Amino acid sequence: MQPIHANGYDIFFANDGYEALNQFLAGNTYSKIFILTDTNANEFCVPLFLSQLATETAIEIIEIEPGEIHKNIETCTGVWHALTDLGADRKSIIINVGGGVVTDLGGFVAATFKRGIDFIHVPTTLLAMVDAAVGGKNGIDLGNLKNQVGIISTPKMIIFDTGFLSSLPQMEMRSGLAEMLKHGLIADKSYWQKFLNLEAIDFADFDELIYTSVEIKNNIVTQDPTEKGIRKALNFGHTLGHAIESHFLESDDKNTLLHGEAIAVGMVLESYISWQKKYISESEYAEIKSMILGLYGIIPFSETDIDAVVKLLIHDKKNEFGKVQFALLAGIGNAKIDQEADNELIIKAFADYKS
Repeated sequence: MQPIHANGYDIFFANDGYEALNQFLAGNTYSKIFILTDTNANEFCVPLFLSQLATETAIEIIEIEPGEIHKNIETCTGVWHALTDLGADRKSIIINVGGGVVTDLGGFVAATFKRGIDFIHVPTTLLAMVDAAVGGKNGIDLGNLKNQVGIISTPKMIIFDTGFLSSLPQMEMRSGLAEMLKHGLIADKSYWQKFLNLEAIDFADFDELIYTSVEIKNNIVTQDPTEKGIRKALNFGHTLGHAIESHFLESDDKNTLLHGEAIAVGMVLESYISWQKKYISESEYAEIKSMILGLYGIIPFSETDIDAVVKLLIHDKKNEFGKVQFALLAGIGNAKIDQEADNELIIKAFADYKS
């Protein structure tokens, strides 16, 4: 597969990525290489990654705990201290090997340590490959509020090795698939239609689907790196999805939702809002709802849950002048940004979702 050219860096695939990485490290003088990973990726992915690395530069591994609950300033502080204790300087480089938490947090740590050092992403989950690692967004959560603190800073390169996905649990694959569905809904109807009959997909060709998804996201980000316009389309499903994810994260009586599970709910709810605003047809909404619920099932929401989710919307980072901003659909394959929806319509969306 040909590299995908992004804003100031390239995205490489399979063996081409390792070759490009080794050439890059040979052509740059780094004092130390730090690999940031979590306990899962350190066990299943880092050994394979290290076996492909050809360098004489000293390597140190920094391991963090897995999971969204650890994507916070306390973990960052621990990593900053580890970098300091291990002798990192401004000529060090961080290679983030892991899922979305590792790439989000690792990019933020690198962009802020000693006012910024180089970093590279090696995403190891489907979600990180098709979403988190691509686009230059790095950051952490503030309490239970998603991605409230962060920075846009691009890596030197991204390396995709889909071989890492073989160790991924099925639920993690479904989580990443939600972002791929989103890419089709907002930008490419024919791509969305490929997923309507999942049983017919030859997963030997899944690399091509991932490649297309990355192309869609990268094309949008390249047009609008700092999210002043069209990049907001990537937030479809995320305004309500992030609030749902945050609510489940802070609730002691609920199991934490994976990002993609929450976004799947958000896409159904925001598709309903799109239909009610006459931006999509009833048949389009029915197709979206049927496909997503068939894949992810229905998450139960009480009235108390819905009230809590609606209250969390005020903290969404996309809001402007105190108003909640949605990215909705304008027909399957197109998005409509900077849209508002009142609480009554949101509550109706939940009622329809549960019906």
